[in-house]
Amino acid sequence: MTPSDKLRELGLQLPEVVPPVAVYVPAVRTGSLVFTSGQLPMSGGAMAQTGLVGDAVTAEQAKELARTCALNALAAIDALVGLDSVVRVVKVVGFVASASGFTGQPGVINGASELLGEVFGDAGRHARSAVGVAALPLGAPVEVEVVVEVTA
Repeated sequence: MTPSDKLRELGLQLPEVVPPVAVYVPAVRTGSLVFTSGQLPMSGGAMAQTGLVGDAVTAEQAKELARTCALNALAAIDALVGLDSVVRVVKVVGFVASASGFTGQPGVINGASELLGEVFGDAGRHARSAVGVAALPLGAPVEVEVVVEVTA
């Protein structure tokens, strides 16, 4: 089953690629790797939710937002090289805008990691970092970058 087939089976549709909010591109390929820019939880052209995790945003809400970020990353990959050319997910970096004392960043970024596992199976297992930060662009609670290996 291809990743596109798996998305359909999961009842998911790739969104439109989120336009850059500054001077960068959504994804770039070098050799057999595709790197996405940091993807925010944008849905329908707007930020799905804003605020700090552990304050205005719960960890469960943030986990769902991380899933949205990963779906946006898949859309950027699909637009550049086609989702079905992905061989494996290599690395995920997640940033969580964290209230003072919030230490649940890994659980939040699990939202992105779990989606990638659902779509790619074993090829979706990846190295990962989950980092707490003071603030993210546009007040986003989470931001996710994805690196994938693609076919030559």
